[in-house]
Amino acid sequence: MSKRDYYEVLGVGKNADAKSIKKAYRKLAIKYHPDKNPGDKEAENKFKEAAEAYEVLSNPEKKQRYDQFGHAGMSGSAGGFGGGMNMDDIFSQFGDIFGGGSFGGFGGGSGGRRVIKGSNLRIRLSLNLKEISEGVDKKIKVRRLVIADGVTYKTCSNCNGTGTITRVSNTILGQMQTSSTCPACNGIGKSIDNKPAGSDSNGMINKEETVSIKIPAGVEDGMQLKVSGKGNGAPLDGVNGDLIVLISEEEHPTLIRDGNNLHYDHYISFADAALGVKSEIPTINGKVKIQLDKGIQSGKILRLKSKGIPSVNGYGKGDLLVHVNVWTPQNLSKEEVKFFETCKKSETFTPNPSKNEKSFFDKVKEMFG
Repeated sequence: MSKRDYYEVLGVGKNADAKSIKKAYRKLAIKYHPDKNPGDKEAENKFKEAAEAYEVLSNPEKKQRYDQFGHAGMSGSAGGFGGGMNMDDIFSQFGDIFGGGSFGGFGGGSGGRRVIKGSNLRIRLSLNLKEISEGVDKKIKVRRLVIADGVTYKTCSNCNGTGTITRVSNTILGQMQTSSTCPACNGIGKSIDNKPAGSDSNGMINKEETVSIKIPAGVEDGMQLKVSGKGNGAPLDGVNGDLIVLISEEEHPTLIRDGNNLHYDHYISFADAALGVKSEIPTINGKVKIQLDKGIQSGKILRLKSKGIPSVNGYGKGDLLVHVNVWTPQNLSKEEVKFFETCKKSETFTPNPSKNEKSFFDKVKEMFG
């Protein structure tokens, strides 16, 4: 899909000056900020689109090139998201756009009501391999700050709810208008009118809530998931923080995870190795039976396709690698000793690996290749 015209994105004409461009972008940045529209993909895309347009049109050099060549002139040089601009780059613009104030939560500055953002909460969630393999919906109890029932607010009389104070002064050049953050409400535009007993000075209480968390299949130990809007609430109609979920993977009793693959050490007796045997192999979803051919060698690796962990991105599943280990008996009876002494004289028991037998290094290459 072709990009929209940058002037159209910001809603300004091609003759718009720097002040008009800045004002238009500031308005869109507040409207579509991700913290104000949690989980709204369309708002996030519009937020990025506006940032890209401003990044070009606010730069005289880039603006001139864009006016002359359009989007074609921006290839490899304009910000935008094809040019490597990310969300950190966007937020770095706010020092200029919002008068040097911090926009995080939403900070605030000279011109525009400040919106408070609640702090994030962090929890650790322990999952077993079965839950990781299949994905799972978890319900957990979280204590978070919320606005107490019965809290009411009133509009700041000093700024009439705008969050800014505008002053007009007479100079030799005529009247000059300046704006600054309202000192009475600290730029929020409102204050608490009534708060119930038991709440803090901001009308907040600590409350336990049950939060539903959808865990996708294939997550890994140490991975973080974000549940938007389930962190601490914010007073004065602010924006909730997020709940950050740190994944902790429980150790499986028999299976070892390696990325999306699983490994299992399977021990068999010398007799089973020589004669062949049907073996039961544990998987995440129960046991499977496999046939081990007679004469199987210790160190043989059998690959069970798609018996591993699915990719968290949804691209297929890993395998289960079965490592065959022939168990050498350590305590033999007299009869067994005599039997093996007889075997030592037989050519059948003399090691004679064929070219088809892979070396240890070949197996390592196969396993990690």
